[in-house]
Amino acid sequence: MTTFCVMKLLCQATRNENRYAKRFFGTLLTQTPQKRAFPPFWMVVPDPRKSTVFGLIQPFCTAEKSQTQPKRKAAFGSVGRRIPYRILHLINQDGESLGNMHRAEALKLMDQHDLKLVLLQENAEPPVYRLMTGQQIHEEQLKRAEKKKASPKPGIVQKELSFSSAIAKNDLETKTKQIAQWIEKKYHVKVTIRQAKDSNTDMLMLFDQILETVSEKATYLSKPKVTREGVSTCILRHMSDKELKAYQKMENQKNSTVRKDENEELKSSELHQ
Repeated sequence: MTTFCVMKLLCQATRNENRYAKRFFGTLLTQTPQKRAFPPFWMVVPDPRKSTVFGLIQPFCTAEKSQTQPKRKAAFGSVGRRIPYRILHLINQDGESLGNMHRAEALKLMDQHDLKLVLLQENAEPPVYRLMTGQQIHEEQLKRAEKKKASPKPGIVQKELSFSSAIAKNDLETKTKQIAQWIEKKYHVKVTIRQAKDSNTDMLMLFDQILETVSEKATYLSKPKVTREGVSTCILRHMSDKELKAYQKMENQKNSTVRKDENEELKSSELHQ
């Protein structure tokens, strides 16, 4: 009887032990592994040739990088002979397409005509390159710089006004007052003038006339230029503190010169009398 009771207790203990083990290991298996990053730590690195060296060791990390550095857009210009693409689409210096070709052929044409190779569209399939002269590259860089300069920066408000070159004098005064109010608020103002039919008005002189009315506070961000046939545009901005001081200094010198000339004329007239 005693032996039977002992055997029963042993069987029960074994079942309990198996049940608890299943619960413990089952919990471990169902848990999702978490990625952890450990900070760097100092480790003593023995070197038989030197004295003891302390080094900063970066431990193994299972955490993935949260952010990747955005690819910086390459500046417009000659790529030299560095062409990572085997096949490319080539455009000649006159803007005509030469079709798809091997990069070796493109380099051969570049050497034959003493031109430079410029990457136009990297995301195209295949990438688009163009043969250009040094002068063409310089002119295109100036155009892009002017376009970037004219585009409003984040946080800056840009207002727009558009009217005909045959605008009436009263309407032009109203427009210039509106421009002055926007300049006072330090807005950028884009002015577009359309050449009216049978009108001989010089649009560039009209731009200068508008600037003259706000010359105490405004200057050109983008100088007047013809954007398309019969349409010209410019962008005005508020002058910086440094520019305002320089303008006021120039005006004071101009006024002093005028007063000096008037005084000299007055003295000469008195002598003649």
